[in-house]
Amino acid sequence: MATHLFQLKADWPGGRNSEGFIKAGNLKTKISIPKEMDGPGIGTNPDEMLLGAAATCYLITLAAMIERSSLPLKHMALESEGHVDVTDDGVITYKKIVHKPTVYLQPTATEREQEKLRRLVDKAEESCMISRAIKGNVEVELEPTLG
Repeated sequence: MATHLFQLKADWPGGRNSEGFIKAGNLKTKISIPKEMDGPGIGTNPDEMLLGAAATCYLITLAAMIERSSLPLKHMALESEGHVDVTDDGVITYKKIVHKPTVYLQPTATEREQEKLRRLVDKAEESCMISRAIKGNVEVELEPTLG
């Protein structure tokens, strides 16, 4: 079994409303608490990064599955939403991620290929390592548009 190591370095000058910086491989960005949570809203934040990790993992997993299945892909895109609840006593919980993939096969695609695509859209979410990592903690829903 191979183990891949990913590392992140962070600088944070202090205080809740400060602005920090992270570097992890090709990811280099400012970080802060989002404006929606009464922060400065500079750079990105953990909520966006979790959504980004889940969305890109799902999209790349789906693309690989489509390629391995030799489906005649025409176009693929993704919109994702992260739902974060804040209780009256201030407990913040990342509740749900909704992926909205749009995947179109070439007009020459057969009904069998369209059916395979429908199965892969679901299977990619189950196979993505980020989805598996958050399973049981954050609900993941799919709202695909296929053609």
